[in-house]
Amino acid sequence: MKDTARIVGAETVRMLELGHPWVVADAYTRKWPVGTSGQVVELCDGQNRFLATALLDPQDRIVARVLDRRRMQLDHAWLTNRLRNAINLRRCHADLDNSTAYRMVNAEGDSLPGLTVDRYGDYLMLQLYSAAWRPHLKLVTQVLQELLSPKGIYEKSRPQKTRELEAISDSKIYGRLLAGKGAPPRLEVRENGLAFLVSLEQGLNSGLFLDQRCNRRDLMRRVKGKLVLNLFAYTGAFSVAAAASGATQVTSVDASSGYTDWAKDNFNANGIATRQHEFIVGDCLAVLKTLAQGGKNYDIILMDPPSFSTTAKSRFTTRGGTSDLIAAALPLLSDHGLLIASSNHQKVDIAEYLKELRRGALQASGDLRVISLLGQPEDFPYPVTFPEGRYLKYAVCVKAGSETARHAR
Repeated sequence: MKDTARIVGAETVRMLELGHPWVVADAYTRKWPVGTSGQVVELCDGQNRFLATALLDPQDRIVARVLDRRRMQLDHAWLTNRLRNAINLRRCHADLDNSTAYRMVNAEGDSLPGLTVDRYGDYLMLQLYSAAWRPHLKLVTQVLQELLSPKGIYEKSRPQKTRELEAISDSKIYGRLLAGKGAPPRLEVRENGLAFLVSLEQGLNSGLFLDQRCNRRDLMRRVKGKLVLNLFAYTGAFSVAAAASGATQVTSVDASSGYTDWAKDNFNANGIATRQHEFIVGDCLAVLKTLAQGGKNYDIILMDPPSFSTTAKSRFTTRGGTSDLIAAALPLLSDHGLLIASSNHQKVDIAEYLKELRRGALQASGDLRVISLLGQPEDFPYPVTFPEGRYLKYAVCVKAGSETARHAR
């Protein structure tokens, strides 16, 4: 047996044969020879039968990620072919008209597990979701330069443990230039024909969640003449999309004054007068209570919270928190109005998420009807063998009129 071979247990063999790209640490992997992060290894069953070539990450819960079902070397030729396939998928199948910001490589969805590459105008931004890619970063950068000739390539670092996200500072520099020329502090990109300002250095995220591009386009066709409430507005991408598409007024709520100022800058970048719209800095649940006391009413309420967030007064998590949010929002929604709820929490599947919506509706004695259930766009592909890749849930629901709701109960 080769020095690079690693034997996996029967359960992992079954998962690999079903096409799953991860090897999760277990009693078998703990017996593996000592290896280094980024080492290319061969996975075998108990009879030394070859299963796949993988990238080793010994310190992570996912100790190996499958690169190929064949024997291979992670070299220039292999990586060029893999990245070229990812680029061609976008060119052939993604609707990117009037958009210069989108995902170029989606990790497992492009058979490059643990690695993402996003395009922002003439720049690229890499993120490593596994330390195993760190030793290969120079090669990745070189091949991207050869294939795409960007002005510059950035990496945004990520905390390896989810709990560390709570300590993230929005103003801290997490991005660094790997190659080429530096981008301006606020880089203007296009999405669905609209302008948005992003940062390739500041903050953990760029200021624009690319996986919501098609969902924002869906919102744009629903808002004309409507009063819209956008909760967890972040830098206001959904708010700009609504305001630019004829919403009478958009109210944007976020706990961060910095993100709210960024949202106003995005309005200004599109020539939309901020004075015609409303911006509220505060905890969303507390703001909903205040708005309800003031007798406010909206035609569309949209909520796209992070998987968890903490403010001075409350802590939000998708599990449990979503139902409370729905219950608080429904009294402010007009009969036959739209409640749009979204979550990117990978560990909450669609069925579980719909249960959260149900709990919230019942809590508020309301009646919600799902008329559309969307996910991520074409540039965020995922293998059918990797259900974790289908993480984004975007449910468009209609609030039944009071007469219908009464009969439903």
